[in-house]
Formats: sequence, C-alpha cells, structure tokens
Amino acid sequence: MTHPDLPYWLALTRVPRIGGARIALLEQHFGSLREAWPAPRSELQAAGLDDTTIRSLFQVRPTVEPEAELAPLEQAGVQAFTWHDPEYPPRLKEIVDRPPLLFVEGTIEDRDEWSVAVVGTRRVSAYGRQMAEELSRGLAANSVTVVSGLARGVDGVAHRAALEAGGRTIAVVASGLDTVYPPEHKGLAAEIRERGAIVSEQPLRAGPRADYFPRRNRILSGLTLGSLIIEAGKGSGALHTANHANEQNREVFAVPGRVTSPMSVGTNALIQQGMAKQVVEVGDILEELNLQMVERQVEFADLMPRDDQEAAILQHFTRDPRHIDEAVRLAGLPVATVTSTLAMLELRGLVRQVGPMIYVRN
Repeated sequence: MTHPDLPYWLALTRVPRIGGARIALLEQHFGSLREAWPAPRSELQAAGLDDTTIRSLFQVRPTVEPEAELAPLEQAGVQAFTWHDPEYPPRLKEIVDRPPLLFVEGTIEDRDEWSVAVVGTRRVSAYGRQMAEELSRGLAANSVTVVSGLARGVDGVAHRAALEAGGRTIAVVASGLDTVYPPEHKGLAAEIRERGAIVSEQPLRAGPRADYFPRRNRILSGLTLGSLIIEAGKGSGALHTANHANEQNREVFAVPGRVTSPMSVGTNALIQQGMAKQVVEVGDILEELNLQMVERQVEFADLMPRDDQEAAILQHFTRDPRHIDEAVRLAGLPVATVTSTLAMLELRGLVRQVGPMIYVRN
C-alpha cells in the first residue's frame, strides 16, 4: 500500500532543488507533504527552505495539480514508493542520501535483498565482455540478483547474462521510466520488466541528463550488498559507483585487467589501493558476501508468513491437529478468510491437512 500523500510527493519531485534533505525538513516541520505543498513563504522559511528553493516552488505550484500526477503513472504501469512505504527496498533506506521517491516498473521482491551491482565501461573489450558474462551468469545461477544501469557495454552484458541464466536482474536508470536510454535497449528493458524491475528516482517525462547519471550510481550501490567493477577507465562512472559503495559501507569488487589497457586503469587502481577486493571467479564474491547459501535462504524466506493476516492465522497452528472452526474463533477472522489463507499456506508447505478441515503446522 502506497503512502496516502503520494500525490504531494510526486508534485514536489517536479520542483528543482527539492530532494531528500529538503523533503525531510518539510516533513519534520509540517508533519506531511500535503500540508507543506500550499504553505506560505513564512512557514516554508520556518521549515528551513532557502529563498531560492521557495521561489522555485512558487514557480512550479501553479503548473502542477498533485492529484493529476497519479493518472500518468497508472497509464504507464509505473509504481511510486516513498521511503515510508513497505515496498521501498530496505537496503536503500539505509543510505544517507536515499531517494525520497522510487519509481518502479516490474517487481522488487524479497529475494532481491541478495543482490550485487555489476558495472563497468561502455566501451567494453572482448575480455571485459567475457568476464561480465561469466560473473553475471554465475551470480544469477546462485540466486543472486544482478543490478546494473542498462547502459551500453558492461551493463547491457550483465543484464543479458543474468536473464539467459534464468535469474533476476534490476536496472537503475537516469531518466523517467517512460524513456529507455539508450534506445537500442528497448527490447532488453522489456525482458527486465518481466524478470525483475527497472527503477529510477526521476519522474515521468524526465529525459536522461548528464547530472542524473552520477546520482543514479548511489542507488546502484545502495540497493546491493556489493558492487563489482569490470573495466573502468580513468574518471569512469563505474568508479563513482565504487566510491558510493565504500561510503555506504558496502563491499567493492574489481576484476583485474591488463596493465597496458586504458579500460583497466580504474579497476587495477582500486585493487592496488585496497579499495576493492580482487575477483577472478564468482566464488570470490559469494564467499566474501557469505552468499553460498542464498538458494536455501530464499527457500527459507518462502516458509515465513507474507503478511499480518497469514501470521495471525499461522500462529494458532502447531504440530497438534486443530480444526478450522477453532482457528476461526482464535484468530477472530471470517471463515472464508481463514479457509483461503490456509489453502495458500498449504500450497507453500507451511501447513498440511490431516483430516476433514483439520490442519497441523509443518
């Protein structure tokens, strides 16, 4: 369930200079963004906004109707989650500069908590392509979600390899989700939506801009347990991702390359300076992140209640047989609700029927 004041969060993303820090100030002062949106100058100043930001808000307010911001999202099949929503990725909530809003196409699942960012140069060499394919395929085969930026080069290779291995992948982009950049990745983007998600902090109608890409990189590292850098020249955006990961206390990995290759200058320097752990095979990453048991962890997650309703019903079942009528009485829920929930719990192996309308917990 999304935040009830979502229209006002969406409206404020249209205002230049209002990001996470100023959203936090407005929430602290007004209690909600619904109250902050129409506030007069004096109250906005009291909340901590500077004059330039207030002028920017006043310029945007007459052109934006908050409630009208929802329809384009619905038409585009895009969801928007505030940092208060349970659907907002928990790991991303931990970073200092978390996006106030995250726009999502596809689905982010609990299993995506076990994820690694795979990034690198757009001008990938044959060696870099080979390593990106092998390592991304290996991560996916071990039930680790591959996160990348949908860019040309290493990013595209990583997404495709994860998909070909039957795994999940998430693309973090630097534009609104109604724009695919680069355009030749439209087909790839469609596959990612089906088997993972495409996410952005930019609202619809926002095209890719140079200043969006460095900020996008903090989300790449923030979503994941660690970031793997495969080929990065001096000043590469992939190195920005590594820097963000280090600042966020996430692991950084790098694939060593030829010392004579310009595309290996950044990765070799990361390893040499002790800022990244050297990776030559996928086991190096899995061991460092303790991800050898991810498949069993995913299976275990499926054996847990998925919502409060399931938990409320499941708590009344033990290894001693219990009739559904008694469970209805104890849970205080309608018979139809308990019956349908038990059916789902039985399908997932949490309970089993041992007699007519009699269940035990597995």
